[in-house]
Amino acid sequence: MDNSKKGFIPVMLTPFKDNGDIDYNTLTRLTEVYLEAGAAGLFANCLSSEMFELSDVERIDAIKHIIKTVNGAVPVIATGTFGGAIDKQADFVKRVNDTGTEAVIVITSLLAEESDSDEYFNSRVFDLIDQTPGVPLGFYECPVPYKRLLSAEQLKGFVDTKRVIYHKDTCLDIEQVRAKLKATEGAQFGLYDAYMVHAVESLKAGSSGLSCIQGNYFPELIVWLCDNYNNAAMAGEVEKVQQFLNANMDVMHNVYPIVSKYFLQKRGLNISTFTRRKVGEFTSSITNEIETLFKDYNYLQRELELDIHI
Repeated sequence: MDNSKKGFIPVMLTPFKDNGDIDYNTLTRLTEVYLEAGAAGLFANCLSSEMFELSDVERIDAIKHIIKTVNGAVPVIATGTFGGAIDKQADFVKRVNDTGTEAVIVITSLLAEESDSDEYFNSRVFDLIDQTPGVPLGFYECPVPYKRLLSAEQLKGFVDTKRVIYHKDTCLDIEQVRAKLKATEGAQFGLYDAYMVHAVESLKAGSSGLSCIQGNYFPELIVWLCDNYNNAAMAGEVEKVQQFLNANMDVMHNVYPIVSKYFLQKRGLNISTFTRRKVGEFTSSITNEIETLFKDYNYLQRELELDIHI
């Protein structure tokens, strides 16, 4: 990733047909939407992609499709670890790397059990690094099956191998983010924050950008924030965007990703709300909340003069 400029890395959705098959035509258009919005890269085969509900063949096919659609415009990263013995995980990491990804993402909670020590986890990471020579790696503190956070000291140790170039942070704690940034300062490495409540603080602290589900509603807004977070002339607008994200945090997480697919439908994308993940019922009250979000965003979009057509 180019860390000289703050960037938005979307956590990509997987569009499905109503029969549950991957909708590759819509995946093409969705990929284009992210690019048209100004995304600095793409995170394919992630939790928002419903990666745990995809087969290995679907995971690889979807990654290949995205990389072909992108055609070199931006880097693509993708998850490559899904549990089991390290040699098994290493084999799939290599398969993902062979698709042409910029980095293969390691799920922290799939390298050790929740009860396992940090020392054991660290040994598993270094074993994976040893078994995947030459493959650029990244970490994602995915909340499923449980959330295993990396300390600043752990992250530094992994980055010092010069094999880890990316980290999607989900600690929700700006002080921990600052500690990780300080520990990895000067390395060819980027920390991308998932937590929008402290988005502006994180960008000012030195994170390389944002990688959040909010970009599956309005990717252009997250790009705008990455571009303007430190623009004194836009300080009022930046604060308004931060408040808008904070105020709608719960709405955008409720029965996600169904709600984001519905929101994108309203914006004009031909995408089904079908999901394989069991996330709860898309009730009429939730629908009403998304309708309100849509209206509120339309006002904000016009105010900021964000001219993007989905």
